[in-house]
Amino acid sequence: MDDPAAVRFLAPCEPSKIICIGLNYIEHVRESLSVTSEIKEPPAEPLFFLKPPSAAVGSGDAIVYPGGVTRLDPEGEVAIVIGRRAHRLAELDALGFVAGVTAFNDVSARNHQKTDGQWTRAKGFDTFAPFGPVIALGLSPLDLGFSLRVNGETRQQGRTSQMHFGIARLISHVSRVMTLEPGDLIATGTPAGIAPIEVGDRVEVEVEGVGVLVNTVVAEQP
Repeated sequence: MDDPAAVRFLAPCEPSKIICIGLNYIEHVRESLSVTSEIKEPPAEPLFFLKPPSAAVGSGDAIVYPGGVTRLDPEGEVAIVIGRRAHRLAELDALGFVAGVTAFNDVSARNHQKTDGQWTRAKGFDTFAPFGPVIALGLSPLDLGFSLRVNGETRQQGRTSQMHFGIARLISHVSRVMTLEPGDLIATGTPAGIAPIEVGDRVEVEVEGVGVLVNTVVAEQP
């Protein structure tokens, strides 16, 4: 390839499911009051929801701003990639089922999240699960720095060691509800700093040891 910049990154795996952890950083719990008055304190156990595999895109792909959405937010996160089939894991064993780490953007339509009372539509549009650019195999997820930038301006920063529920607890908890398959993603939550994006914005999620996930927002075509 004469021009490496011309290479298109695909999503680096094909998950059978994308599990997202909600409200896993304390400061984000506080700012979530702007979305719903029902959230008043950190959850007593991990809160999670699903995005469909059809929402997945890779680094360099567009985030499509759907018609009818009045506020679109990115959420920078660290995602773990499951390496082998996992069912009802003990927390002590859970980290042994991690293949690697990637950067993730939990794109969210806030108006639908607020009005629907549950998050499937708000989180599930096509292109609302960018991840990549690669999977860092064997990278420990326990204390990684990560950030989200919009048009070069840093909006979110955190470390995975600051989570309300740690990685092993998350994997164990989810595996006791649903069997995890190789390639499945668990996006581990976002820190404070959520704010809307607009068509034309460039969104970057950088994870220590992984690289930078880059996506640009485009308008939905008729």
